[in-house]
Amino acid sequence: METTHAVNAAGEAVDRMASGAHEAVVDRLASVDQTVGPRTFSGNPESSPGLLEEIRALCHELHGLLHDHVRLAALETRQAGENLVTMIAMGAIVAGLLLSAWLGLVSVAVLALIERGVMMSGNALLLAIAANLLVALILCGMIRHQGHRLQFPTTVHVLDSAPSRLPDTEQS
Repeated sequence: METTHAVNAAGEAVDRMASGAHEAVVDRLASVDQTVGPRTFSGNPESSPGLLEEIRALCHELHGLLHDHVRLAALETRQAGENLVTMIAMGAIVAGLLLSAWLGLVSVAVLALIERGVMMSGNALLLAIAANLLVALILCGMIRHQGHRLQFPTTVHVLDSAPSRLPDTEQS
């Protein structure tokens, strides 16, 4: 929570600085236009020392603005990383809870089969194990099928066939 507040405050500060820097640059350029306006620049830097100072000041302001933007990006990247770690940890906890709930449901089903006399305890446990393995195999097949899409098949196909579609420029 503190990190979010700090990043938001930093963002607002950078926005204020950026608008202030923009106004300062516009003002400086306007003053340069007025001072340089009717004069012609002879190519000698000493003939217009005010212009060089204005350029230096502009470069300094742009450097500061760039530094602020990079710092803000670093803060936001850090916050995003912390949020990602939190999300992964919460996802692991949820996965553990779902696993325990699944095991509870399978246990209830096995006990119900045994109590009703439908199966012996060993057979009921084997049936539960077989059902779990079947679900695991189905999910592995789905994962393997989805993994094919991670290789960008359409992009690779387009890139592989692109040179063959180019017109032949050589004439014999």
